[in-house]
Amino acid sequence: MNLRFRWLPLLALLPFAIASSYADAPLPKPSAGLSPTEDLGNAALWATRFLTRFHYKRVPLDDAMSGRILDRYLKSLDSEKMIFLASDIAEFGNYRTLLDDAIFDQDLHAPFDMYARFVTRMQQRSAYARSLLDAGFQFDVDENWALERKDASWPASAAELNELWRKRVKNDWLRLKIAGKEAAAIKQTLDKRYRGYGERLTEIDNEDIFQSFMNAYTEEIEPHTNYLAPRSSENFNIQMRLSLEGIGAVLQREDEYTVVREVVKGGPADKGGVLKVSDRIVGVGQDKTGPMVEVIGWKVDDVVEKIRGKKGTVVRLEILPGDAGADAKTEQLVIVREQIKLEDQAAKSSMIETPNKHHRIGVITLPTFYHDFEGARRGDDDFRSSTRDVAKLIEKLKADKMDGLVIDLRGNGGGSLSEATDLGGLFIKKGPIVQVKDAQGRISVEEDTDPAIQWQGPLAVVVNRESASASEIFAAAMQDYGRGLIVGETSFGKGTVQNLVDLDNIAQNEVAKYGQLKMTIAQFFRIDGGSTQHKGVVPDVLYPQTWDPKDFGESALENSLPWTQIKAAKYARSGDLHELLPLLTTRHEARVAKDKEFNWWQQDLADYRKQREQKSLSLLETTRRAERAEQDKKREQRKQERINAGLDDPKVDVKADDGLQADERRIADEAKADKDEQAKPDFLLKEASRILADAIELVSADQRLAERVKSISTAD
Repeated sequence: MNLRFRWLPLLALLPFAIASSYADAPLPKPSAGLSPTEDLGNAALWATRFLTRFHYKRVPLDDAMSGRILDRYLKSLDSEKMIFLASDIAEFGNYRTLLDDAIFDQDLHAPFDMYARFVTRMQQRSAYARSLLDAGFQFDVDENWALERKDASWPASAAELNELWRKRVKNDWLRLKIAGKEAAAIKQTLDKRYRGYGERLTEIDNEDIFQSFMNAYTEEIEPHTNYLAPRSSENFNIQMRLSLEGIGAVLQREDEYTVVREVVKGGPADKGGVLKVSDRIVGVGQDKTGPMVEVIGWKVDDVVEKIRGKKGTVVRLEILPGDAGADAKTEQLVIVREQIKLEDQAAKSSMIETPNKHHRIGVITLPTFYHDFEGARRGDDDFRSSTRDVAKLIEKLKADKMDGLVIDLRGNGGGSLSEATDLGGLFIKKGPIVQVKDAQGRISVEEDTDPAIQWQGPLAVVVNRESASASEIFAAAMQDYGRGLIVGETSFGKGTVQNLVDLDNIAQNEVAKYGQLKMTIAQFFRIDGGSTQHKGVVPDVLYPQTWDPKDFGESALENSLPWTQIKAAKYARSGDLHELLPLLTTRHEARVAKDKEFNWWQQDLADYRKQREQKSLSLLETTRRAERAEQDKKREQRKQERINAGLDDPKVDVKADDGLQADERRIADEAKADKDEQAKPDFLLKEASRILADAIELVSADQRLAERVKSISTAD
């Protein structure tokens, strides 16, 4: 076989959603238009060839794997066992040893037939839930609604399933009632909600079903291996290069409309204020004269596909203004597509002045390790790269007289391996950044060969439980070199490397139809020989852990590779921060003990953990109202404390639980809430800057300590 695939080392922690939730007897045929195609069969076979031959953890596709795929696929459809009946599961058991043959024979009717049953059951659940609304509920019966059913048995009968859904609907009604909604409004909200459960299934296409099934296969091998259908592949590529060609608008579904959630600043849709948040797109036309196609009720991805297009081409939008009624006159907009830079995910800088203006701490926030591989291959001068952007921001902060630098990697799930290596090179002269071990046991070292240093002054890196992969490589390297302080929470614990395999490139398809495979092909190791797998990077100065490792992180994932270690690479430490750490920890703990926001955060974490331990909710109105009263009291008390501390505006109300799901709130309100949240001061980042300022102060006051520490005291 001619291996013409692209090896793009990736270290991204990118979850790929699988259809979730709902399905009766005799097995129905797939819905009209939903059936496995020849292209899908070919894509499955191409993917299997690579998974069985080149994956780091080679697992044969046999009868045993077939059974595990079946279980995971059913779990992806009905994880809480609220849709299928035990009889459905028994019937699907006929496929337990046949799914491997289905892939090899390129006959994928089995997963499509199971999905058809899911649709049938979901429509039944939707109809039953809506039928309960006319009678309403009495809330004086002492019964409970189970919050988690993943370990429960499959319902043995329709009556048992109905009882589960009766309690679910009753809980939804009670939540809205306690939030202050009247019966008529509750009925309207819930009828719309449950109707949507069935209607949204009409948006699912062949590609969606196939991707869900293939990910049941890939994730049974290892959790960071995924199949990406062509549309998902393009979205993944956009994330890596942080650019696309289109109009510059973030779209979202609201009822039957595709609605503008955000307008990208400086993009074509933003120029002249032609498009606004909450505007509803009802039609899309190509070029200046192409027919206008109505898109009401369309899947958002399909609308997006029509709006995106080549730079310089024209798209026409028919919109219903967000503040107009459904029968208002529509407007037509003519927009010339441009290349849009997705700045929200790009590196950004800011400056924090510590109390009494003793130190100026520069901050660079890096949401992901991005790299425009295509632009770099073409030789574009301005191709996007996280390292290139960070280097420019460092120069800007140096010109602004920073005394120390904080790299904020909280929430950074990773990205390009080469970017993690290159970023490390900005802070050391030369040397290894990470070690990589392939499936044959061969170990290679990714190193910085450029002696130039962008910033040799005091450095801190902030991580949390969502910092993964490439973030962990960079943080671990800075820690092993003694180059910078690591502050925050223990990181995710992902220590594997993925490559992107373009199946269409391999098959020499002129048009993308097979998609891509993001496949684990190696493990990475710290330069000291240890691994971040499961263990993560443990900070030098620790914050309270937000997530319990059993709930979130590599250790919580099924089929994840075990922790192991190798020999250390040869490297010379830049400094030794160990002598500083007890001093910094003492100062940090004394400071946060008096910090209101830090203490509130710890209280919130304790409340969250208590809620996580709840296995059920009472359906007694008196009990739930008492719980709500206690929550309201805490919320009002916290609000007043924040006002008294000068941290909140008395005019801004703190929202209580409104009983609504996220997609039931007005997009304009949600967008505003997001902006308000982003505008709040970041007390955790402020504390990280103070920890670094403490380090600068300590070494400045003690020349002998400065000589031993070195990396903190070095001026840039």
